[in-house]
Amino acid sequence: MKIKIRKILFYAFLLTCGLAIVFSVGLFIYAKTPIDVVNVKTVLVDIPTGTSLIKVTKILMDIGLVENRFLFYSLVGIKGGTRSIRAGEYEFATSLSPSELVDKLIHGDIKNYRVTIHEDYSLKEVAARLKEYKLIDENAFFELAEDEVFLSSLGVLGSSIEGYLFPDTYFLNRSMSTRQIMRMMVDRFWSKISPEMINKAAKKGLDTHQFVTFASLVGKESGSSAEKPMIAAVFYNRLKKRMPLQSDPTTVYDLKDFNGKVLRSHYKRESPYNTYIIRGLPPGPIANPGLDSFRATLNPADVDYLYFVSQKDGTHFFSSSLNDHNNAVLRFRNATNGSE
Repeated sequence: MKIKIRKILFYAFLLTCGLAIVFSVGLFIYAKTPIDVVNVKTVLVDIPTGTSLIKVTKILMDIGLVENRFLFYSLVGIKGGTRSIRAGEYEFATSLSPSELVDKLIHGDIKNYRVTIHEDYSLKEVAARLKEYKLIDENAFFELAEDEVFLSSLGVLGSSIEGYLFPDTYFLNRSMSTRQIMRMMVDRFWSKISPEMINKAAKKGLDTHQFVTFASLVGKESGSSAEKPMIAAVFYNRLKKRMPLQSDPTTVYDLKDFNGKVLRSHYKRESPYNTYIIRGLPPGPIANPGLDSFRATLNPADVDYLYFVSQKDGTHFFSSSLNDHNNAVLRFRNATNGSE
């Protein structure tokens, strides 16, 4: 009787070992076999926060990335990811193997979007750019842009975040909150605008907020790095003579329905930003300037220019007297009309 029991146990052991080997080999083959190498495509998958392994598996099965629920569960378990799958938006190619897919989920290899915020984008343009990639809640963005507590936590002294969203290339994902993205951009600002630059601005009579405001005017007036020091010089020279800055971009900054063309009527409109009406700098930045504009603000050209007018090629012609400026305006206007 004892011999029979031993035989039964022995054969049971062999059967168990055999099944384990078969299962291990099957799981190995499953784990290493690409999902689909014939019809290769890329699939975006959103895993919400708090999603269980069962629900994650169902999401993946519904879009054809998982075929065998049991083998997938086993693979996740072996890799220690039962409770480690991270939420977020993932980009999976069907040429991946189940093992590679699970690794992405466990390591949180979520999809990042490469987003470039160009120099001198306004707050509205930054929002539009981020919204294009579905990275922000637009209402939350504009509310936070003027939230005193939030601005204070970022070190922004003005009433708006305008000017402090540093133009650069960012890698962002949809798991990030609007607040996190805005904080990242302002942190980038403070990493680029050094205490030495702020101290140098102070020696020119500009506090930090005025420094950002001045640079934003320089940036909006010219996209040419070579010209910006001369633009800055014109503004400094006009401030010294207590002349209005008369910067066209300031006349339309707070217009909701601006169509892109500055009109004569804009020069007369009542606005705290309109430097044809007010003396000195506007109350805050009109865009988010880049490093070239900040550097030009700190290192203006040594010239006595007081005026400039845009030429056909986008550069500017500079003058020291009103008479020369008026002649230049007339000359370039006639040249423009003659070419139409």
